Amino acid sequence: MTPQHHLPADIERTSFHIITEELEMMGMTPPPEHEAVVKRVIHTTADFDYARNLHFTPRAVEQAVKALHAGAVIVTDTNMALAGITKPGLEKLGGTACCYMADPEVAAAAKEAGTTRAVAAMKKAAQEHPGAILAVGNAPTALLTIEEQIESGLRPALVIGVPVGFVNVVESKERLFAVCEKHGVPAIVAMGRKGGSNVAAAICNALIYSAAEMLDPTARGWK
Repeated sequence: MTPQHHLPADIERTSFHIITEELEMMGMTPPPEHEAVVKRVIHTTADFDYARNLHFTPRAVEQAVKALHAGAVIVTDTNMALAGITKPGLEKLGGTACCYMADPEVAAAAKEAGTTRAVAAMKKAAQEHPGAILAVGNAPTALLTIEEQIESGLRPALVIGVPVGFVNVVESKERLFAVCEKHGVPAIVAMGRKGGSNVAAAICNALIYSAAEMLDPTARGWK
């Protein structure tokens, strides 16, 4: 086998070209405002189902980009998602990202309440960063907690709801999306069972790259 390309920038550009062509052939070209997110997730997963699965509240991407320009904090539900978020892009925008899952206070609160760390972590996120971008790729209980917090008045800049799995996953996504629509909270949700920390990070990166004008890999210093 002879590799088509050796340089990262060329590999990424060719990959996105293939994704664009295949989406067109399947009649699933996303609207311009969703294009960067949908294609970045497909690039991360090689799964074209996300062209159908990803649901957006009106102007979700626009509002997320605006929040990132204002230096919004991103809070993830796993350290894996946190590790996957582009730090140079976030720094360029003056933003930060964090995860509370390994926080001793969160562990203690979860034990005392008899709940999951994801629940305690999102409650802490609501207190510490009420206007954050909340990116959930693993825990349905985190989504249900965010839903309850929104009903109680929390207004995050964006909720990314893409947990993966079989228990409470589909229902938590549907409930969260409905609550976000009801209260005008921007949301991007992968309906169904599919998702994961890598998908949560991919969505964050697509938004960061859009906000920081780094969609082309050369803008990230790649050759």
